Amino acid sequence: MVLLVHGFPEFWYSWRRRLPALAAAGHRAVAIDVRGYGRSAKPEATDAYRMLDLVEHNVTVVRALGEENAVVVGHDWGSNIAAVSALLHPEVFRAVGLLSVPYAPPGGPRPTDVFGQIGGPEQEFYVSYFQEPGRAEAEIEPDVRGWLAGFYAALSADTMPAGGEPDPHFVTRGGGRLRDRFPTGGLPAWLSEDGLDVYATEFERTGITGALNRYRNMDRDWEDLAPHRGAPIKQPSLFVGGALDASTTWMSDAIDAYPTTLPGLSASHLLDGCGHWIQQERPDEVNRLLTDWLATLHG
Repeated sequence: MVLLVHGFPEFWYSWRRRLPALAAAGHRAVAIDVRGYGRSAKPEATDAYRMLDLVEHNVTVVRALGEENAVVVGHDWGSNIAAVSALLHPEVFRAVGLLSVPYAPPGGPRPTDVFGQIGGPEQEFYVSYFQEPGRAEAEIEPDVRGWLAGFYAALSADTMPAGGEPDPHFVTRGGGRLRDRFPTGGLPAWLSEDGLDVYATEFERTGITGALNRYRNMDRDWEDLAPHRGAPIKQPSLFVGGALDASTTWMSDAIDAYPTTLPGLSASHLLDGCGHWIQQERPDEVNRLLTDWLATLHG
């Protein structure tokens, strides 16, 4: 079984091009809605979205489907969730595939302290911007479709801002919004108007708070995972990132550390000319890399 875990701001639909390819290769593939998204539960309490709870949710899904173990593959926040699932439950998750966001072991300084220092006096990093309940919601929810279109375009290779233009990962301090820096030239090639409608309709129905609550648990996760500070993931693993994705450029040190942090790594791929939405921008290439890697696993 292959368990697929999406990131922000998406839901199971982002894996729609993976499911048929994995099934055709002989795998039982399951794409979930992470807690707070789509048809999954949306508890009111912010701390219900901590990493430990999401990991246990993944274990429960595997057991509920009658499987003893699974390969877990995640993108964006789903990459983090997949990695911690493999770290904490190697008896359930026998291999892990990470898309876009590299594995960095638990530990280091408190996350909000780190992100609060990024940007300087004039700019605030988006992760810090998301921390205050209601703040980002006030920007996003009046025009969900327009915000999603801009966010997807901002991180896609063919529509992301050119060098020298304002970075869409930041807001201007003193009342700025993320959308103020989004590109306005249209949708990325991977996203049709109909596809955008699917995403927008779902987030208009659910609201965005459940998705944002993942960011609001980063310090709790740091505390919860303190016993695993610096721990490697020893199972077979795969990493695929986009060469133009800020996640891979900002976290290049994490990729360089893979011989220590991912000793079971089969391969690490950086796709030239690719942005953050890697399985959407390069569906055929990602399908091939995933199925080839899965074919090397046993059991």
